[in-house]
Amino acid sequence: MTVMRRNRAGWRLGRRGGATAARLCGVLITLLAGAAWAQDSSADLAAAPLIGSATLPRDLSPMGMFLNADIVVQAVMLGLLFASLVTWTVWLAKTIELLSAKRKARQGVHVLQEVRSLADAIHQLGAGKDTIAKLVRAAGTEVRLSDNMSGEGLKERVAWLLERIEGSASRRVGRGMGVIATIGATAPFVGLFGTVWGIMNSFIGISNAHTTNLAVVAPGIAEALLATALGLFAAIPAVVIYNVFARSIGGYRALLGDASALVMRLVSRDSERGHMPLARAAE
Repeated sequence: MTVMRRNRAGWRLGRRGGATAARLCGVLITLLAGAAWAQDSSADLAAAPLIGSATLPRDLSPMGMFLNADIVVQAVMLGLLFASLVTWTVWLAKTIELLSAKRKARQGVHVLQEVRSLADAIHQLGAGKDTIAKLVRAAGTEVRLSDNMSGEGLKERVAWLLERIEGSASRRVGRGMGVIATIGATAPFVGLFGTVWGIMNSFIGISNAHTTNLAVVAPGIAEALLATALGLFAAIPAVVIYNVFARSIGGYRALLGDASALVMRLVSRDSERGHMPLARAAE
C-alpha cells in the first residue's frame, strides 16, 4: 500500500510538472512568434522608405514631374503646351486684325451714309485697300462695264459682286478660327489620354515594387494629373477666345452687310436720276 501511494503521488507530481512545462513552452513559443513578427514589421517599415527614395522622384514641382514622367506623358504635355502657344498667338493676331478691320468698316459705313452719289463714294473711299473700298470700286466698275445702263439687271449684277466680296472678306477674317475650335474641343481628351497612360504606369510600378505605400503611388498619379491640368489649361482659353471672336466676326459681317446695302442704295439712287450720275460714278 505504501508503494502504491508513493507511485500515485509521483504520477500526480509528474502530471503537474508536465502541464507546467507545456505551459512554459507555449509562452515561450508565443514570445518567439511575437518577436519574429515585430522583426518582420520593422523590416517592412525600414524597406518602404528605401523603395520610395530609391525608385521615385523627390522633386514634385511641375518641372520635376515633367522630367520624371513617361515619354508618352511628356509628349502629351509638350503637345498641349504648343497648342496653348498657338491659341494665344492666334488671339493676338486676330485681335489686331479684327480691331483694324472693324475700325475701317465703321469709317466706311459712316462715309457711305453721308455721300449722295456713287461718284462721291468712289472719290472718298475708292483709293483704300479695305473691304469697303473694294465694294465701292466693284460697284463703279460694273456701272462702267454696263455702259451706263440702268434697271434691275444692273442692280442684280452689283448685288452679286458685293455678295462675293463680302464672302471673301468673311472667309479671310475667319482664318484661324478652326484651329482654336479644334484645340478647345480636343485638348481635354488629349490631357485625359496622358492621365490614363500615367496612372497605368503607376500601377505597373506598384506591382513591380510589391508595395502599396502612398509614397510609391502619389508621384506617378501626380504626374498623370498634370497632363489633365495642362489639357484644361489649353482648352479653356481656346473656348473663351473662340466665343469672343465669333461674336466679333459676326459684328464685322454685319458692318459689311450695312456697307453693301448703302452701296446698293447709291446705285439705285443714281439709276433713277438718269445716265449722267452713273457715268460720273464710273469715272
